[in-house]
Amino acid sequence: MPEIHHFAYGWFNPALAYVLAFCGSLTGLVCTTRARAAGTRARRARWLVLGSLSIGGAAIWLMHFMAMLGFDIPASSIRYDPTITVASLVFAVVTVGLGLFFVGTGRKRVSKLLVGGVFTGSGVVAMHYTGMYAMRISGQISYDEGLVLASVVIAIVAATVALWFTVSVQGGWKSLLAAAAIMAAAVCGMHYTAMAALRVQLDSTAAPVTGMTPTLLIVPIFIIAAATLLGSFVSALQAMTQEEFEYPGPVAARALVRVPRPRTSSGVHSAPGRD
Repeated sequence: MPEIHHFAYGWFNPALAYVLAFCGSLTGLVCTTRARAAGTRARRARWLVLGSLSIGGAAIWLMHFMAMLGFDIPASSIRYDPTITVASLVFAVVTVGLGLFFVGTGRKRVSKLLVGGVFTGSGVVAMHYTGMYAMRISGQISYDEGLVLASVVIAIVAATVALWFTVSVQGGWKSLLAAAAIMAAAVCGMHYTAMAALRVQLDSTAAPVTGMTPTLLIVPIFIIAAATLLGSFVSALQAMTQEEFEYPGPVAARALVRVPRPRTSSGVHSAPGRD
């Protein structure tokens, strides 16, 4: 087997991949927290869609390809098929979205959580191996079956834990930060377990490798990242503003603070509106 580098640039790519997974998980958890508190189904659906984009698009898909930028085979060029790469993004967002809607609506049940975790975890696995199928090298790619099975188990467990966090995490920012850190570690762990299963057999007679270079892949990654985060923040801000204007309960409650009534010259409290 030829030499393979999973950390071609040292710890830069794994660290940045973890940061992307953490930020995407945290944004998704904030969105799902808002979804639980939403007053209407439409607002709940809007927050869950934003959560799907954050977790599926940023925490999973962007993390995957940021980590893949550190993957290198010195004896072969590496290219990516753009169509299949986009398909892997769709897998991530759609499966996470379906899992969030399945678990985040209706009554909370352990059975729903388990079914949603299996479905979403399977979608994460499909995203990873679809993204790997998009990779082109001068040879053939195969996988160690035992490590593939381990990556599937990690993905399902990670997805189940992530869904549990989205419907159960309470306690403010400390709990959200801790949950996002655990989710990011699980996603990265699944990725590098799956990458450890990779086996490569080069072929010197293979046709020249065609497709998108890993360096060129940085451009759509950062465009999608910027668009996703900016769109999420703008939509979240708009939704929060609408909720505050249409449900001014906290504001009204603050207005009910008791104000001392003015005293008359005799020291007796005067009634409001009778001065």
